[in-house]
Amino acid sequence: MSIPLSLSGKVALITGGSRGIGAATVRMFTNAGAKVVFSYRKARSEAEALVKDCGAATCLAIASNLDTPQAAKALVAETVKHFGRLDILVANHGVWPVEDVPIERMSDEQWRSTLSVNLAGVFGLVKHAVAQMKQQPRKGSAAGHIVLISSTSGQRGEAFHCDYSASKGALISMVKGLSTELASDGIYVNSVAPGWVDTDMSRGALEDPKGGEEIRRTIPLGRVGKPEEIAAPVLFLCTEHASFITGEVFNVNGGAVLAG
Repeated sequence: MSIPLSLSGKVALITGGSRGIGAATVRMFTNAGAKVVFSYRKARSEAEALVKDCGAATCLAIASNLDTPQAAKALVAETVKHFGRLDILVANHGVWPVEDVPIERMSDEQWRSTLSVNLAGVFGLVKHAVAQMKQQPRKGSAAGHIVLISSTSGQRGEAFHCDYSASKGALISMVKGLSTELASDGIYVNSVAPGWVDTDMSRGALEDPKGGEEIRRTIPLGRVGKPEEIAAPVLFLCTEHASFITGEVFNVNGGAVLAG
């Protein structure tokens, strides 16, 4: 007996959706019956191609630089304007400065920029998505689902990337607090925490002969993840099959978080 992971009738907002994990999530959500708005920052051609693949009737791309709560408010408003409601938020966007930077040499600007995108933008998304979810009629038993994409780095840290680790660790703390705050409202809040995944953001590090080999040695399964392997757990957490799961960090990293 097959058990479909259906999002029929639901509207989702997925940030950072033009490439990598985000694009895989957009495809899975539309295939599961959801209408999807996704944001992108620079990858316009990739975003347009994704809309074409998924169908303009069920998919909309919006350019947005999500480094302030105000930008997040506008994105939520555009989603509701286009599809009439918002049932699911997947905060997937983020930056990972590639260069290793010791703390004493990390610029104030890098710290500010990373935290602005990875944390302030997510705060704005959650704030305005929750307001919308609370005021609209429910579709099904849940009033809404929120999934924040964190990282193994947010749990065990990452040398020379304290800005990134701090931002991703903060998302996990947000999930813990918001899940209890919003449970009585029927809004589920969880996190998916990838490790190394084959995306544009990480490809430079993974293709480095020495660094790539060292990275793979830290992963018990012996390989990096594929975007679809992260998108599938995100989809699951937004369906009725996850109706007793909230406040969780869903580790999807080949066991790397246990071996670091």
